[in-house]
Amino acid sequence: MPIRILIAKPGLDGHDRGAKVVARALRDAGCEVIYTGLHQTPSQIATIAVQEDVDGVGLSALSGAHLTLFPAVVDELRARGAEDVVVFGGGIIPDEDIPQLEAAGIAHVFGPGTSLDAIQTWVDEQFTG
Repeated sequence: MPIRILIAKPGLDGHDRGAKVVARALRDAGCEVIYTGLHQTPSQIATIAVQEDVDGVGLSALSGAHLTLFPAVVDELRARGAEDVVVFGGGIIPDEDIPQLEAAGIAHVFGPGTSLDAIQTWVDEQFTG
C-alpha cells in the first residue's frame, strides 16, 4: 500500500510552486499525494486529512504565518482523533522558529534549498521504517 501524503497550503499565502514540486516528487517516488490547493484553513486541512486517511501532512508556508498555522493544523488533527498523522513543513521558515514548531508537534521542517531527494528519503524513513 503506498504512503498517502496530503500537501497543503494553509492561510492566505498565494505561492504554491514549491508545494506542487514537492507533491510531484513524492508522487513520482511512489507516494499517493493529495494536494489541497491554496488558501486552506487548518480545519479544512485536518478534515481532508481524516477523510483521505493520510499517513502524513506536508504544509508549505511562505507568508510568515507558520508559527500560528502549522500548530493549528496539529491541534485540528488531534481534535479529530488523528494524532498519529505525521505533520511536516517547509517554506521560508527561520531556523530560530524550528524548535517552537517541533515543540508544537511538527515532525520536521524543510528549509529553502532542501533537495527533493532529502524530502523523499525523510518521508520513506518515516513511513516505511
